[in-house]
Amino acid sequence: MSSSSRKPLLICAGVALASVAFGVVSWQATAPGDTPAKPSSASAPEADAGTSELLKLARRESGDKLAAGRADAPVVLIEYSDFKCGYCGKFARDTEPELMKKYVEDGTLRIEWRNFPIFGADSEAAAKAAWAAGQQDRFAAFHAAAYAEGSKEKGFGEARLVELAGQAGVPDLERFKKDMAGEAAAEALRKDQEEGYRIGVSSTPSFLVGGRPIAGAQPLDAFESAIADAKASAEAPGAAKR
Repeated sequence: MSSSSRKPLLICAGVALASVAFGVVSWQATAPGDTPAKPSSASAPEADAGTSELLKLARRESGDKLAAGRADAPVVLIEYSDFKCGYCGKFARDTEPELMKKYVEDGTLRIEWRNFPIFGADSEAAAKAAWAAGQQDRFAAFHAAAYAEGSKEKGFGEARLVELAGQAGVPDLERFKKDMAGEAAAEALRKDQEEGYRIGVSSTPSFLVGGRPIAGAQPLDAFESAIADAKASAEAPGAAKR
C-alpha cells in the first residue's frame, strides 16, 4: 500500500487549518479558483518554540540533489509540492525563478524541495521520477519540464516521464527508469511525505521560510518579506546557528 493511500484525501491549495509543530502555528491556503490572499505578515502568527522546531527541518546537506543554493545560506525555504498541483506549477513558473535570481544566486537563500504527492499514483510516479532525475544532476531541469504550462494535462505515465527526462537532459535513461522504480526512490519519497504529515502540511504548495509557514502560491512580495524577516532573524546577535 502506498503512503498516500494510507492518508486522508488532501486538496491542492484547498482551505486548510492544520496543526504545525505542537499546534502552535497554522497554515491557511486558498480554495481552487480563488486568488491567493496575501497574509498580513507573510507568515503564521508568532510562535518562537514552533519556529525553532521547524527551523531544524532544513537539511542543509551539501550533496542534496533536490536543493539549490549554499548549504550555509542564512535562509532556507522548504517547499512541499506535487507535480499535478496547478498552484505548484504557478509558483514554479512565476515566482521561483525570481527567488532563484534575486536570493539564491547571491547566497541569501537555499531552496530545498520535498516531494509531497497528494493526487494518487501519477503524482507519486512523478515524484519518484524527479528524484531519479536528480541522481543524474537533472532535478532542476526535470522540475521545470514537469511544471511547464500544459505539462500536467498530459499525465505522468511511465512513457511520459521518460519523455520529460529526455527533455531535461538526463543522460542515461535506462538508469533513470531503474532508479525511478527502485526502493531508494520510494524511501526518499516516504521520508519527504512523513516529514510533511508530521508537521501538519495538508495542501500544496506549502512552504517553510526560515521556519515560518506560508501556504499557497502567494505573490512574490509575500516571499520577499518572509525572506527579509528570516534573514534579519538569522543574522541577529545571539541567533542560533545551523
